[in-house]
Amino acid sequence: MAIIKKASAHWEGDLKTGIGSISTETGVLREAPYGFKARFEGGKGTNPEELIGAAHAGCFSMAFSMILGDAGLKADSIDTNAEVTLDQVEGGFAITAVKLVLKAKIPGATQDQFNELSNKAKEGCPVSKVLNAKITLDATLVS
Repeated sequence: MAIIKKASAHWEGDLKTGIGSISTETGVLREAPYGFKARFEGGKGTNPEELIGAAHAGCFSMAFSMILGDAGLKADSIDTNAEVTLDQVEGGFAITAVKLVLKAKIPGATQDQFNELSNKAKEGCPVSKVLNAKITLDATLVS
């Protein structure tokens, strides 16, 4: 069974002075502004890299929750940040790395279990699978 999720983008103008908007079918993002300044100069609005980061952090957290449940564990909390690196490479720009930073409180989990299961989630989450970038994980088990 395939699940299809939809999003759209609208753009007007040239690269540096143009402006765009991004929307999702759920309406969570509705004409959210994005552009060159937000992407490269710290301006207002969003950008594709932070949206990919949010998607990756959310996907990873859900995958980790499922994997914990399969191991008979339940997290009190899972907090994941994603740091997405956009580098200039030959031929343009590329997302070259994603660093996931995880802090989780999981009653009864050992450090070995935590390491094994969090790495399994990193490898198995659908967003990790679609990215052709070096993906690292910095995980902390909170007691």
